[in-house]
Amino acid sequence: MIGTVGDLVEDVVVRLGGPINVASDTAAVVRRRRGGSAANMAVNVVRAGGRARFIGQIGDDPQGVHLVEVLTSEGVEAVVRRHGRTGTIIVLVDVAGERTMLSDRGAAGDLADPDPAWLDGLDTLHVPLYSLIGGALASTSTTLIGWAHERGIRVSIDASSAAVISGHGRCASRMLLTSLQPDVLLCNELETSTLGGADAVSCIGAALTIVKQGADDCLVIERSASGSGTTSVPALRLDHVRDTTGAGDAFAAGLLLALGQGAAPVEAARRAHEVAAAAIRRVSGDGEPDPWAA
Repeated sequence: MIGTVGDLVEDVVVRLGGPINVASDTAAVVRRRRGGSAANMAVNVVRAGGRARFIGQIGDDPQGVHLVEVLTSEGVEAVVRRHGRTGTIIVLVDVAGERTMLSDRGAAGDLADPDPAWLDGLDTLHVPLYSLIGGALASTSTTLIGWAHERGIRVSIDASSAAVISGHGRCASRMLLTSLQPDVLLCNELETSTLGGADAVSCIGAALTIVKQGADDCLVIERSASGSGTTSVPALRLDHVRDTTGAGDAFAAGLLLALGQGAAPVEAARRAHEVAAAAIRRVSGDGEPDPWAA
């Protein structure tokens, strides 16, 4: 089973019909759906045929109740504390499918007092960088990572956000990641650049580092006692991409599920591309269901 610790929030996705007309109207399609990097990752693990546990805090309000119902309806085991106000993320999606996110995490960052039982039955613990900087959640996540190492549970960290890295500081972010000794580290192209480039990222020390590059090849960087090597793994070519929300979380789900099933890193990256492509097709489709609909 793969466990994730972090955010379960409401996503308000705004697909723009063209450039924003400042101080006037812009045509758009607006949808509400379950969001949060950790929750998205857990759902994609289940959709790819695995088992997943989400660990986090949600608001003690109707939105929080409904989000947990939506999450568990997907087959995810939810270990949730309820207190405070549910977070909301505004996701602006331009005509090329690129996303800009306006984040209000609400109670998600307040998860405290971790329980070792949260790790029972896990073979992998996945933590987005969102969960490691600021607030009680950062301390909780760091503690869970330490316990996971002690139990021999694979630890995966996703660099998550170039803005979070910049806000925390390049050197401080690298030092934090190095101190946590992840077995797997995932970064996209912008996050890699913000951390100082592929060489700097590979020096963090993960046995496996993946640099995602959108529609281009991802880089699979393997480290061992005898040295390191890098392999490019092509992404799948997709037409009519309108929204890439959650693609990185889906990639992580496919990668970690394949690694847990014994796949070699390059083969696991190929599987990750397949799971990410399926997620992009799902959210880009005209018939995308609205989980908030009555």
